[in-house]
Amino acid sequence: MSVEEFDVVVAGGGPAGSTVASLVAMQGYRVLLLEKEVFPRYQIGESLLPSTVHGVCRLLGVTDELAKAKFPVKRGGTFRWGARPEPWTFSFAVSSRMTGPTSFAYQVERARFDEILLNNAKRKGVVVREGCAVAGVIEEGERVTGLRYTDPDGGEREVSASFVIDASGNKSRLYSSVGGTRNYSEFFRSLALFGYFGGGTKRLPEPNSGNILSVAFDSGWFWYIPLRDSGLTSVGAVVRREMAEKIQGDREKAFNALIAECPLISEYLSGAQRVTAGKYGELRVRKDYSYHQTTFWRPGMVLVGDAACFVDPVFSSGVHLATYSGLLAARSINSVLAGDLDEKTALTEFEARYRREYGVFYEFLMSFYEMNVNEESYFWHAKKVTNNEHTELESFVELVGGVSSGEAALTAAARIAERSGEFAAAVDQVADSDDGSMVPLFKSQVVKQVMQEGGQVQMKAVLGEDAEPEVPLFPGGLVASPDGMKWLPYYPA
Repeated sequence: MSVEEFDVVVAGGGPAGSTVASLVAMQGYRVLLLEKEVFPRYQIGESLLPSTVHGVCRLLGVTDELAKAKFPVKRGGTFRWGARPEPWTFSFAVSSRMTGPTSFAYQVERARFDEILLNNAKRKGVVVREGCAVAGVIEEGERVTGLRYTDPDGGEREVSASFVIDASGNKSRLYSSVGGTRNYSEFFRSLALFGYFGGGTKRLPEPNSGNILSVAFDSGWFWYIPLRDSGLTSVGAVVRREMAEKIQGDREKAFNALIAECPLISEYLSGAQRVTAGKYGELRVRKDYSYHQTTFWRPGMVLVGDAACFVDPVFSSGVHLATYSGLLAARSINSVLAGDLDEKTALTEFEARYRREYGVFYEFLMSFYEMNVNEESYFWHAKKVTNNEHTELESFVELVGGVSSGEAALTAAARIAERSGEFAAAVDQVADSDDGSMVPLFKSQVVKQVMQEGGQVQMKAVLGEDAEPEVPLFPGGLVASPDGMKWLPYYPA
């Protein structure tokens, strides 16, 4: 068997894989991307954050193409959540780093969005092979040196590379090769039942018609994501694992029963019909979707995107974490291949930053869930019981604390309650204000924290060398190069 040689081989052509492959190829390195499916293909995770659109996608060179795709514009999120009976809205303009022309994102049909990123990777020089299922890694001692895969004709192939990137998602067959274990969160151990509705679906009033609508109800919460002006809408119900009987059996009956439990979602769907044919015609279930791997890399191999971790989707962090991890991994690999940094230094920075960002969203979401005060609901009561009694949070603190220097580590339940109370008070101030000012939300520590790094990525992408100088996220850490493509040692002025 002949063995091809590349600088980098990427398993998986989703947002994480396309991002890291493109950013490495743009530095002149030979990159192979292997994707088991043939694009376009269906995927969930349709709601983006501004840091992906105006940060990573600008570095990739696809912002104009995304604008031409006419995806619905998302200016924030609207929530029927917490103690308030009326919906309230969170705007991306809450962050001073994202005000003005970049204070929006998109709601995307992932088949189209992912294909845009994959086609861009081809234009950037990545060798893309679809219909190729990766079978396993090739090792030499402690180092991963390549991949084995099956081509579309069923032929077994091998490729060697300086770095192997696993971007093959939550169903990855490779992630365990990096070492460590995949730990599932007890706090977010839920099930989602979701489908799509066509014309006749209701929209939020302008200028927020493109917002995601998240609605808490007794059995859990719903997402409601507008995907087309014609009315196509993604709708999903999230319930706790112990309530699995609510989505078992006939999925159509189960979905209708959950919708009936939630008056606001029932109202928004009152004139709509569920799509029952084509790629959107199936009612799907996803489970156990909040987890993290205890190690993200080993010599020669790196996990990005859902292969490494994923957290509850209520704040639409999935594609953000995927593309952000792809950017971090590309900076590390570019620095090593250029001979600027050793592998351990570069990938330690990658893992520290990626864990910090995952931890920030984890804490934000725990604070967010704590806001719901309906103690009569089994779903919400179970969340609080889990928060107070389970050891998952303590375990994660021990894992993350060493690399985040306490700055963004997940902490005890008392801090979650404190942050949640502060956040809930900020929501009340926004809802009560006459001018709709977002200032109270921006002052909330948990919101400032979750917007910080995404805003930095946006500024770097938009302003380049004119961006304000970075400082390391961690003592002794690295900073991004002016073009955002590599890491540099930090030298204080």
